[in-house]
Amino acid sequence: MSKLRLSRRSLIAAMAVVSGAGIVQRSSGGNAQAAMSGGQVPFFYRFKLGDLEGTVVSDGSLGPLPSSALYSSAPKEDLAKLLADAFVGEQIAPDENVLVLKLGDRQVLFDTGVGEAKIFGPNGGQLLKNLAAAGIEAGSISAVVLTHAHPDHCWQLVSASGAANFPNAQIFMTEADFNFWTDEGNLSIDAIKGMVEGTRKILPPLKDRITFIQDGKEVLPGIQAMFTPGHTVGHVSYVLTTGGQSLFLIGDVVHHHIVSMERPKYAFGFDTDPNLGIETRLKTLDMLATNRMPILSFHLSWPGIGHVGRSGDAFRFHPLPMRMTL
Repeated sequence: MSKLRLSRRSLIAAMAVVSGAGIVQRSSGGNAQAAMSGGQVPFFYRFKLGDLEGTVVSDGSLGPLPSSALYSSAPKEDLAKLLADAFVGEQIAPDENVLVLKLGDRQVLFDTGVGEAKIFGPNGGQLLKNLAAAGIEAGSISAVVLTHAHPDHCWQLVSASGAANFPNAQIFMTEADFNFWTDEGNLSIDAIKGMVEGTRKILPPLKDRITFIQDGKEVLPGIQAMFTPGHTVGHVSYVLTTGGQSLFLIGDVVHHHIVSMERPKYAFGFDTDPNLGIETRLKTLDMLATNRMPILSFHLSWPGIGHVGRSGDAFRFHPLPMRMTL
């Protein structure tokens, strides 16, 4: 039996062949290649949590955004090496993973995506299209549960014309976030002025449909709120429990599958209170690694489901294999 021998020279030659094979020459004859579609298929992913069905639906992604700006206080050389070692470029594009949970006869939506505004780049605002592709009607959503009131989490509550995108939904969020992001006084803070302006158009008109949640209390059956402030003043995560199984919706406690885990002490640029954000991230990741509870993250790589493990004095994200049951 012959042995496989792979040298650096043969590897380079093989790569050249593959690279050349990827070049398509246009021809006027009958062998012209089919045009590339240029788009993605709808993003949704179903899974089971105990006797409940969840569907992760994509709102697209943010950016691409410069990592050096998102983590501006991080040592530049270390950040660049950390990302390069993980085959990630300087520009990162956090996903937007929205969960729909079928809870009895209710459809519960966790966060909404950014909507039609392109405040974070051209690739967001895909939720309504992808909900339809997943066979979920916006009118069937009976509850929208928000982790916080940043644009990419609540602006798709309404359309550009001001009409409610989820007309039959009760909305759950923290009072602290509602007050902060609708406070006219915060328009004087240049860094968040645009976000406050937009959120003031969305949340106050819906206030009669908003229920303010309490830390540690059950929001809906099997959905418990856990305050995790720092990213915003009222950021909250949720523990979903059914049939002896639990899933932790971590929201924006983390933003990147490498940086947030392997360098959890690096401050994130959009945190309202960066120091509290670091403290909350460390405590939350330590709890999850200890309890081995699976998470669903809004911004980690699609579909954002996995486990947090320890890695030295930091952590590592372990994506769950694509399967139907947690």
